Amino acid sequence: MPQYKAPLRDMRFVLYELMDGEAITTLPGFEDFTRDVTDPILDEAAKICEEVLFPLNRSGDEEGSVLENGIVRTPKGFKEAYKLFMEGGWTGIACDPQYGGMGLPNSVVTFVTEMICSSNLAFGMFPGLSHGAYVALKAYGSDELKDRYLPKLVDGTWAGTMCLTEPHCGTDLGLLRTSAVPADDGTYRISGTKIFISGGDQDLTENIIHLVLARLPGAPKGVGGISLFLVPKFLDDADGRPTIRNGNAPGSLEHKMGIKASPTCVMNFDGAKGWLVGEPNKGMRAMFAMMNDERLAVGIQGLGLGEVSYQNAVQYARDRLQGRSLTGAKHPEKNADPIIVHPDVRRMLLTARAYNEGCRALGAEVARALDHAERHPDPKKKAEAEDYVALMTPIVKALFTDLGFESTNLGVQVFGGHGFIREHGQEQYVRDGRIAMLYEGTNGIQALDLVGRKMPAHMGRYLRSFFHPVATFIETRQASPGRAEFIQPLAKAFQRLQQASAEVARRGLGNPDEAGAAATDYLRLFGLTALAYQWARMADIALDKVGGPEDSDRFYSAKVATARFFMERLLPQTGALLSTIMAGSKSIMAFEEAAF
Repeated sequence: MPQYKAPLRDMRFVLYELMDGEAITTLPGFEDFTRDVTDPILDEAAKICEEVLFPLNRSGDEEGSVLENGIVRTPKGFKEAYKLFMEGGWTGIACDPQYGGMGLPNSVVTFVTEMICSSNLAFGMFPGLSHGAYVALKAYGSDELKDRYLPKLVDGTWAGTMCLTEPHCGTDLGLLRTSAVPADDGTYRISGTKIFISGGDQDLTENIIHLVLARLPGAPKGVGGISLFLVPKFLDDADGRPTIRNGNAPGSLEHKMGIKASPTCVMNFDGAKGWLVGEPNKGMRAMFAMMNDERLAVGIQGLGLGEVSYQNAVQYARDRLQGRSLTGAKHPEKNADPIIVHPDVRRMLLTARAYNEGCRALGAEVARALDHAERHPDPKKKAEAEDYVALMTPIVKALFTDLGFESTNLGVQVFGGHGFIREHGQEQYVRDGRIAMLYEGTNGIQALDLVGRKMPAHMGRYLRSFFHPVATFIETRQASPGRAEFIQPLAKAFQRLQQASAEVARRGLGNPDEAGAAATDYLRLFGLTALAYQWARMADIALDKVGGPEDSDRFYSAKVATARFFMERLLPQTGALLSTIMAGSKSIMAFEEAAF
């Protein structure tokens, strides 16, 4: 049977030792979040994820959500689990206390999000999208809308969705046709069809708040003519209770590869009553507040699935007897050795482990920067953090989901044929993880955002938010005893990244296809270098504690060994990536279209 145990030991290492998590109390509004407060929160999050959400993961996948008589019904146990989740205050942990939230720092919330994604990604879609709606509405909604809707989103009695995609347009939202016609009472009547709407309907909450992109009459063409509207599932009756059905309903459910317990709806809006959020024709600005929040969360989805897949693969590799070690029997008392003795199995397990722990560290650093961007009193520090978050958002979204998908596939490979069948649960992680590379902007779009927007922004200012700390770290630590095996590979990868950055920028100025052809490889090169920076920092900390009393569980020894594996076996990919980038676009773009 599948298993999941929240990796609290590693999370606390990242939070308190790598990121100096207790320093977060110096930021305004976070004074009370000392370790004696945050540790129990992590413990309780682990408990509900392990004991309530994880047991529903496989059954939810097998049963799926269904549409019956115009109403979506979630799998058995989901309503009860959501009630416990809501009553525990988990829907509002990252929300402003002004609206009933806990106001927990992002640098702590990221670990809770990972646990939810590991234990039951489909369940996590519901509160995750509600938080995205909260972010957009809090940033751009009127005071009246915020006072009416945010407390309900925060306490979880109402849920939120984002309604962007239409049958004829996905990434190119400038083509959308959904209309918004002004009404005499200051509201709007929304009409159109949206597809791929996660949680578009469900039976967990009393109401659903749809954030819908639509066009006003006479609006300019393209994305400059899109507005954002709040469209509830139910409208208030005379007593102020949401009992009157609005003009929107699910037309069907998508038949999906994974996350089957999360209902992905075709939503039809037929004169539905809605309220404008933000300014007319400025809807994309408001929606991007939600989308950027979701992109960081989607990256953590990839990490969460990679972690749970790794845990089960390790357990299977310890138990599964097959063959003998190439250097002689390691367990002669048994009919065969466990497969964990074989080099290739170890390669797969260590690859997943190194990616998971590296992404956890990088994700936490970006979350900490987000805390600083939102709350740091020093305008200069605040701006530097904003730059770093802007730069790293496409990298976190694309790299984490790419590596998470690789790790879940490695988990299946460790199981062999047993990984391909349902009983062990590994194949579900592969299916669930595939969508994370697609939604909230495909990973190719993230790469284009990195090279086309983030890299040249403000004459390379965003890049400096990463390049300067890495250069300083290399310079100050390269002569430290015992660090060379970690610092030198980082320095080499960093040099490759700098060379690639200059070349992509130069070529892209003359021919945008050059930047486009390099984009995906450049993002991977950047991401691996960012992971190498985290691994060098983690090794730097762990080396001082190896063999000491704090290493009684061999945690620090394993951390150093994993860092060594990453530097020797995974980071060399950056050499091939640089070669690919330097090859240019010719072999891609010169191929005749008719020959495909």
